[in-house]
Amino acid sequence: MKRSTLMGLVMIPLTLAACSAQETGSPENSADVKFQETLQLKLLDAKSGDVITIPEGTFHFDRSLSLTVDGVTIRGAGMDKSILSFKGQVAGAEGLFVTANNFTIENLAIEDTIGDALKISEGNNIVIRGIRTEWTNGPSTKNGAYGIYPVQTTNVLMEGNVAIGASDAGLYIGQSKNVIIKGNRAEFNVAGIEIENTINADVYDNIATNNTGGILVFNMPALKQEGKNTRVFNNKVYENNTKNFGHKGTPVASVPAGTGVTINSNDNVEIFNNEIRDNKTANIIVSSVYSTNYSEGETTTDYDPYPEAIYIYDNQFSGGGNSPDGLDLKALKVSMFGLKGSFPDILWDGYYNKGKLVNGKMPVEFSICINNGDIGIANADGPGGYKNPTKDMSIHKCDLPKLQPVKLGTAG
Repeated sequence: MKRSTLMGLVMIPLTLAACSAQETGSPENSADVKFQETLQLKLLDAKSGDVITIPEGTFHFDRSLSLTVDGVTIRGAGMDKSILSFKGQVAGAEGLFVTANNFTIENLAIEDTIGDALKISEGNNIVIRGIRTEWTNGPSTKNGAYGIYPVQTTNVLMEGNVAIGASDAGLYIGQSKNVIIKGNRAEFNVAGIEIENTINADVYDNIATNNTGGILVFNMPALKQEGKNTRVFNNKVYENNTKNFGHKGTPVASVPAGTGVTINSNDNVEIFNNEIRDNKTANIIVSSVYSTNYSEGETTTDYDPYPEAIYIYDNQFSGGGNSPDGLDLKALKVSMFGLKGSFPDILWDGYYNKGKLVNGKMPVEFSICINNGDIGIANADGPGGYKNPTKDMSIHKCDLPKLQPVKLGTAG
């Protein structure tokens, strides 16, 4: 990949003619074909510092778009005004695929792609602002996996976006470093917002509702980078009760419907100052990869499967836990809290690293610490086959050093 040193160049606006601004026809419409060819040519011929402007209108595409040039901005007139529709897509795996540094995209929509809507791979200094990704037919396994999908990136700002209908994650960041995800809305996805194998992420001022799971902080095996240091705060995470429509065998397919925030096999995670309510399985789940559809045999020897140094404090909880997804969880709820009872706000599968015990106790620095009023936790006893679940809060009454805010460097 080229390394751009031209961030200081005067940006040259490249405004595309609105030849299809009011068209609503198929991708074979001549105006749509002309606009598609014009936009792809602008992307291919772009130079660092260029601004490619998408005018108002709905524009139809039957194949993917791509950009490989550093230092480019793509700018529309608004997420409900400049719409790139891929409903007739017949070629390509994404709507827009970007492999470039110092890239900004803002104020437009990408709809109904076959695969991922917006994928950005291996770029530094990325800004994604005011983008809407949506599958307009509603939740469906036939929808593309990811709405906004930066992977193996550094210094990423995702701000003021909307993601609807992804069959994996609406807003996803994977194997990346130094990330801020703020002021977004994720709705009717399997995972609303997902942080996976990422180091240093701040997730705040977002709304996650009507997803299967609202916000996920995952650490999956067999990837080059393990994740740590994530802060989830000042978010509204409520009524994430949509039936899981993810593809079988994917990590999100194991997320129970009715999950607010899930931490899976990740370390150094803070959950604080959020409003989390009415998620029918549990408002927060803390779990190991051993509770997912990834077997122990699929992990590598250097992979840490245990969630450690989890700090939950100063959140507002209400409702939730009254109607968990799946027969096993329903049976567990009844056995612990009765037919009319509910899980407490935090549900833990009970997996921990016995090799780190000191005199039979887990040191605080590896513990799940809770300082959140009188909320409770249910330990499901996964390692024991779920035979002896408990409600013991005593081992969780602890505090951890607070993480530092993420700094993006030159991004944003």
